[in-house]
Amino acid sequence: MFFIPGDFSTDKVLLRPMEPHDFNDFLLLSQDADMWKFFSLNLADPTQLKKWMDAAFREQSLQTRIPLTILEKASGRIIGSTSMGNISEHDLRLEIGWSWLGREFRGTGLNRHCKFTLMQFAFDQLMFERIEFKTDVLNVRARKGLQKIGAQEEGILRSHMTMWNNRRRDSIYFSVLKYDWPKIQQTFFKDLIS
Repeated sequence: MFFIPGDFSTDKVLLRPMEPHDFNDFLLLSQDADMWKFFSLNLADPTQLKKWMDAAFREQSLQTRIPLTILEKASGRIIGSTSMGNISEHDLRLEIGWSWLGREFRGTGLNRHCKFTLMQFAFDQLMFERIEFKTDVLNVRARKGLQKIGAQEEGILRSHMTMWNNRRRDSIYFSVLKYDWPKIQQTFFKDLIS
């Protein structure tokens, strides 16, 4: 598998490999029940959080996912998690997702910093051709957030996932292509380019 650095960062966030001892911090951050309305598992439940983390580590061992813990640089606090997954080296594509932030950190721009550093790594270091994102078709906030980083809406997969509350979720896919990346950097991320 390709080389993965020990961490990714901007001036606002540090992303490092997820570790089992992150569980307690994640559990504290995840207690807002509304956070999980559009997530496949309810991470406020310790059993489901453990299941989610176990799946992340299993997929990491298969080299199909890189689960990351997000820290706010200013405070050094753990504030959430994200991943690069569904990695296909042959096809030069991966998905950025499994992302969540504690309530007080949403709407602060920190998620944008996370997306930027992961996209920069995938395109500029791995030389991948495509990054995918998906979200619940009902998650208007996430859809707007993906549009704000230049991702293009592609289509809806109907009855795509089973949610923790047994609802069948329709997923909407977005993508950014390597061809688009220079323009996206100069428009959507101009303030983050060093």
